[in-house]
Amino acid sequence: MVSNLLESDVEDVLDAAFAGSDEELFVVDPPASTIVSLVDAAVDRDDLPEMSMLADERVLKDVMDDFLVASKAADLLESGALTLRVLPEDVENALFVSESKVVALVSAGDRVAALSTTDETFVSEVFETHRAAFEDAEEYALRTPSISRVRETMAADIGEDVRDDFDDVLASLESASGNDVGLDEVTVSLLVAARNDVLLYDISKWGEDVGIASKATFSRTKTRLEDVGVIDTEKVPIDVGRPRLRLKLGDDRLVGVDAEEFAAVAAELLA
Repeated sequence: MVSNLLESDVEDVLDAAFAGSDEELFVVDPPASTIVSLVDAAVDRDDLPEMSMLADERVLKDVMDDFLVASKAADLLESGALTLRVLPEDVENALFVSESKVVALVSAGDRVAALSTTDETFVSEVFETHRAAFEDAEEYALRTPSISRVRETMAADIGEDVRDDFDDVLASLESASGNDVGLDEVTVSLLVAARNDVLLYDISKWGEDVGIASKATFSRTKTRLEDVGVIDTEKVPIDVGRPRLRLKLGDDRLVGVDAEEFAAVAAELLA
């Protein structure tokens, strides 16, 4: 049996084709937008099959530059809901392959078109072919820490108020890409630390320990934010050694605003 699926987005295709049916789903050569949609869908739901993804390494690197996506993907990897491996060669279409169905995915403007087949012989052959390809493929090393671990350790090591601000700012962003421009995960960490008068030493040590970035990266980013007046610092004497720096907000427009406005103003000041 062959049928056409025309849905509004990738998650609708998953609903129509796979939700609640198969235990394992191979996703082959998905484009960046599909990877993002699949990660979001898998994080929010528990009725989808475990996903084994074979994707182009360059596409994976671009997608996983966004902390919002990568930290969720890390959660899925830790729970076993997702496995990532590098596609050794291009295929003609992005495919969803389970033991019962093969779906070829095609983007059509703001909708998703898909051709689906349940022919047992064909599906079995395609499934086994991609299972073998997946087992032979190189594992993709995702270095971003899971968002669950980031949130848990930030609350424990820095404070629940800082964690809440961190959550709220991330929720207001469409992306948090590590391209040294705009609001990436290091910048957001420093901004919410400054919003709560946290020591630079504490937030940078936490960030290095949890795997977000090195202390040196936090220090360089702090200097950049300080140079443009977004944050400020004040020296805090300690018993032994050099004084430590307390982070403060450096622009009155960032004081006393909600998370969405806070992120928007900070992004504008950094543009």
